[in-house]
Amino acid sequence: MKRIILCGCNGKMGRILTECIRQRCDCTVVAGFDVNTESHAGFPVFASPENCQVEADVLIDFSHPSSLPGVLRYAKAHRIPAVIATTGLSDADMSAIEDAGAEIPVFHSANMSLGVNLLAALARQAAAVLGEGFDVEIVEKHHNQKIDAPSGTALMLADAVEEGLPYKAERVFDRHAVRQKRAPHEIGFSAIRGGTIVGEHDVMFCGRDEVITLSHHAASKELFATGAISAALFLCGKPAGRYTMSDVVAAAE
Repeated sequence: MKRIILCGCNGKMGRILTECIRQRCDCTVVAGFDVNTESHAGFPVFASPENCQVEADVLIDFSHPSSLPGVLRYAKAHRIPAVIATTGLSDADMSAIEDAGAEIPVFHSANMSLGVNLLAALARQAAAVLGEGFDVEIVEKHHNQKIDAPSGTALMLADAVEEGLPYKAERVFDRHAVRQKRAPHEIGFSAIRGGTIVGEHDVMFCGRDEVITLSHHAASKELFATGAISAALFLCGKPAGRYTMSDVVAAAE
């Protein structure tokens, strides 16, 4: 039975994670971190990681980028693996994750869904095959409460596309300010925010007289919780290093 500390336990994803873990027999939540210290699921909740002395096997962070420094300090001090599932991270945040990987096992993915990571692999392959002859556009849709745009998943998909392209692409996020035709080596982004859309991502390869669209549609946030739990269980017992969903997929093969 793996013991999990959940950062952001009283947020939307934190509550979903708590319920998903409650239904399992291979792991349990032993403590939580949150600015709201209400304990609604039987485990203690601490406003700051520094106040927690509960022993655990792994930590899952599904909170806010501002929490990352404290989460990494705690994980390194207590020598426990950390799954970073928070989105909207800066370049400095990503560097901090890389640095932490020198001391502890750290997992990070812009999207915790296995399906989205498969979409990224397919987009990489499509870019390699289609090459110069197709324009690439990424369209992402999320609920009206999402703060960051474009989504971390959209940026992850662009990274995958760029790995397959034979040229260095320019990322374009706003065409409103410039009146000119599309440059051939762009990756365009469109972000839609509305209602309760969980998450939809389209990678469009637009050529002459044909369009190829690779899509992923998330029907609920439980799929992200399931991915985070799988990553946490995978990380237990691993040596220090930086891990991604592709490592989890490879281990399952």
